[in-house]
Amino acid sequence: MSVMRLPPLPVSCPRLLRTTCGAALALLLSACASNRPPPFQREDFAVNETYSRTFDANEAQTCEAARRALLSQGYVVTIANADLVNARKSFQPDHETHMEIEFRVVCTAQRKGGKPTLAFVSALQDRYALKKGSSAASVGVGAIGSLSLPFSAGDDSLVKVASETVTAAGFYDRFFKLVGNYLVDHEPAAAPSPSPSAPSTSAPPVPVAAASAASEPR
Repeated sequence: MSVMRLPPLPVSCPRLLRTTCGAALALLLSACASNRPPPFQREDFAVNETYSRTFDANEAQTCEAARRALLSQGYVVTIANADLVNARKSFQPDHETHMEIEFRVVCTAQRKGGKPTLAFVSALQDRYALKKGSSAASVGVGAIGSLSLPFSAGDDSLVKVASETVTAAGFYDRFFKLVGNYLVDHEPAAAPSPSPSAPSTSAPPVPVAAASAASEPR
């Protein structure tokens, strides 16, 4: 009795299997990403106090307190008006990463020049990565000609790789608390109330008629 032998699998089958699996995985990941809603659709515009707070002060006082609060934390103020403050601060988490936070404060009073004032705050975080520059040099080879070989040029540069608005509520809570402290510390002192007048100790004025009678000769 003869046994039927199956032909051997081609050598390219494992490579084909890997290619098919990779394509299927990429298709699955793209399908999962397409099911995730884009960021703007997750904006519910709900009423909250993450980015705003009300202060019992006018516009100029509120923005001045915000300017001092940012300066006290090492921010470099780039714009400081009666109703707008912009400031920046740099961070370096590691050797090849650089971060910058740009703070923006807008002060809007319910009545121009009056109080209370609503302060709107947002912080934008930019992240930069160190990218190493490279260029090519031509090297002459006798029988072949010239070859272009890459080499490191040493002109490294920072490239922005991400930009995102800070959404942490605790981050803004700490800032608003510091602004409130500066408003309390720098509010004008109340004028002293006038003290009650002390009773006069001088003698009452002598009537004119009595004075004339006293001056006549007897």
